[in-house]
Amino acid sequence: MSFRFSFFHAALRSVAAPLTGILSTLALTGTVLWPATLAEAATASGAAPASQRIGSGADAFAQLGQMLPTPNTYRTASGAPGHDYWQQQADYQIDATLDAEARRIDARARISYRNNSPDTLRYLWLQLDQNRFKADSLDQRSRTVAGDVVSYQDLRQHQSISTGNYGYSDLSFRIAGEDVPYVVVDTLVRVDLPTALKSGAQVVMDVTWSFNIVERDTVRSRGGYENFEDSDTQIFFLAQWFPRLAAYSDYEGWHNKAFLGSGEFTLEFGNYGVNLTVPDNHIVSSTGALKNPREVLTDVQRERLASAGSERPDFIVTPEEALENEKTDAKGSKTWRFEAENVRDFAWASSSKFIWDAMVHEQPGARHDRVLAMSFYPNEAEPVWSMYSTQAVVHTMDVYSRLSFDYPYPTAQSVNTWQSGGMEYPMITFNGYRPDPPKAIDDNPESPEARAEAQRAYSLQVKYGLIGVVIHEIGHIYFPMVVNSDERQWTWMDEGLNTFLQYVSQLEWEEDYPVFRRISDPLIRETNVLDMIPEYMTSSNQVPVMTQSDSVLNLGPNAYTKPAAALTILRETVMGRELFDFAFREYAERWKFKRPTPADFFRTMEDASGVDLDWFWRAWFFTTDHVDIAISDVRAYRLKHDDPDVDFPLDREERARDYPAPISVERNREAGIVPRASRFEELQDLYSDNDVYTVTNKDRNEAADKFDKLEAWEQRVFRQAIEDESLFYFIDFDNLGGIPTPLLLTIYYEDGSERALELPVEIWRKDAVSVTHRLIETRPIAAIALDERHQTADADYANNRFPQQIRQSRLSVFKKETAKRNLMADMLHELRESGKADGSDDRKAPLEPARDMRDE
Repeated sequence: MSFRFSFFHAALRSVAAPLTGILSTLALTGTVLWPATLAEAATASGAAPASQRIGSGADAFAQLGQMLPTPNTYRTASGAPGHDYWQQQADYQIDATLDAEARRIDARARISYRNNSPDTLRYLWLQLDQNRFKADSLDQRSRTVAGDVVSYQDLRQHQSISTGNYGYSDLSFRIAGEDVPYVVVDTLVRVDLPTALKSGAQVVMDVTWSFNIVERDTVRSRGGYENFEDSDTQIFFLAQWFPRLAAYSDYEGWHNKAFLGSGEFTLEFGNYGVNLTVPDNHIVSSTGALKNPREVLTDVQRERLASAGSERPDFIVTPEEALENEKTDAKGSKTWRFEAENVRDFAWASSSKFIWDAMVHEQPGARHDRVLAMSFYPNEAEPVWSMYSTQAVVHTMDVYSRLSFDYPYPTAQSVNTWQSGGMEYPMITFNGYRPDPPKAIDDNPESPEARAEAQRAYSLQVKYGLIGVVIHEIGHIYFPMVVNSDERQWTWMDEGLNTFLQYVSQLEWEEDYPVFRRISDPLIRETNVLDMIPEYMTSSNQVPVMTQSDSVLNLGPNAYTKPAAALTILRETVMGRELFDFAFREYAERWKFKRPTPADFFRTMEDASGVDLDWFWRAWFFTTDHVDIAISDVRAYRLKHDDPDVDFPLDREERARDYPAPISVERNREAGIVPRASRFEELQDLYSDNDVYTVTNKDRNEAADKFDKLEAWEQRVFRQAIEDESLFYFIDFDNLGGIPTPLLLTIYYEDGSERALELPVEIWRKDAVSVTHRLIETRPIAAIALDERHQTADADYANNRFPQQIRQSRLSVFKKETAKRNLMADMLHELRESGKADGSDDRKAPLEPARDMRDE
């Protein structure tokens, strides 16, 4: 006969809100709970019947399997490039002329395209991204609006697009000296080859083109020009400015989706030789290395560039020289010659306004052991740009190279081309953030020195916006300019990974770096990305991260912040830094100068770490679930002694505590009513002084018989548990948000001590909705808290502690005011002649601010 022993339910006596729960007695036979007892416990604790959750754990932890493409000889099951991996190559020789007065580019190129695929190609697709700004482009015609409203910016953009005559013109394609037919399809052009291009063969094509340069502030473009009305000067920044070969890959063939302005670019690597003819008072920043410095730089500029150090930036063109330069009219033109090896794109900037500083980033043992970090910016960007831009460039390479690979190019450049936001290209980035223009101070009585200092003031947003955008855009030179992911299809593969590394870099720049702005209140900035992302993940305006870029709702949180939060959780909570960093570096090394897909990333991270992460990829990248784990109940028990003389009195106390006497009995006592059975002795008998908890010899004999029938080891462990005064805690966890996560517990004991306990995510593998975990302790627990360090992006920390605490905060007192209009007084106002209030600043109204961590 098996021995049956029981638990009794014990309250934590010193806790203000005791850890109390179910009242029924749990029965054990050996080590298996009786089925009836399980059902009673589930019902008593409020948990859903098990039948409603059958398979939830199996689904949550199922391998991705058919959700990922089948491995092949191009891409292996380990996530590495296969032995038959291939990619195309496109080399460019370009001659371009900038007409600054006409705001126009005229150019020609010789493109050499090598077909490394196993396929024969009858035509080539090239990208004509400037066509996006044509009035009848797919982008312009497919735009939607939220509500019946129109902004000044809407009007400005419409008028510019309607009259600007933008897009490519004078387009021609020639092969072997002969014109070849082509068909323009919105932002793409198909060039029909006179002879099919076989595998391993190369075709050389001559191209000419022209286009009018868009004004960036007007059409919100990635490239164009910025006009400074006060000085009638410009900064030109040219991107997506030449017909670029579309990618042809093993998983999609031709990547010929139209450019709608959101999903960015998928391109081929190649070598570039580019000659840029610009006004002779311009300074040029460009992808690649400058090959003719003697022809375009002064002796002083060359000497300064050669002596640039690694401690702090040095001016190549000083602020004073730049100011003088922009006041000097161009007398002719200069041609700057640049070369770039193994890059997937080419961009450049040109202006008479540029201040230029430089600093060396040293990486011993790398191919480029002395990288020239440089910044180009106008005087309007001071003082923040000379303080922070180039330092941020170097800091980015320090951190990113440690977590991925050595920076692979000779230069890294940051160019101030607009007020906010940023955009990346190989070796060059276009970045925003500069101080607001100074307000009018005509009547300011302060000293000239004080007034000058006031004009140099800048906001916290400008400072950290600049540092953040430089880190982000320089980081993009690693992802996707080297790890060449498909931006058009999977924006998160470059933006999300890059935002994650940016987050790491910013916290290594400054521990309390104000990284992210809240969606609901942009004035509130969060240092912890895991505190910011739940607001988005609990919203209805979202789609899975794996959604194709042009269909993403809320691109910033979806493709930037959510993947960054996910990777932060992987690194700090799920995998740990050692495993994560090794696997992430392996991914970067495997796929630098190659084109990975999400499956390659997912598989490499698992292959290199030995950690099953399919549950994580599914939850964070394929669903819109969020993290919200609740501690729904905690129940505390001690073992019964199986000694009636000890157990029965305690059973009586427990019964009295859980089922107090009726309120009527208490009121009768207060009223002085004495029960009849107490007033008449003849009504007393055995049962008047005894109850079901009275111990009899029969009870003692039965308990002894049960103990004697135990195996020797069972008697031994039972005595030890009684001697240890073991406490048994049953903790119920509910997964309210849908995403399984490790349970990071802090156990607080009645004696004031505490300990950390981590339960792995595999605790959800059988039931992903609700689980119960048992703790065996020797000290009474006062409280249990979940994720107190905010490591899991939990959306509701109010349910993360048992017993719950009263949350305290403060309220602001407000006075209700009603808007009033006095028509008689209003009609007495004089009309201003200037159209502006006296003393008001005459700056242009600020444009809608760009989100942090997001390219435009």
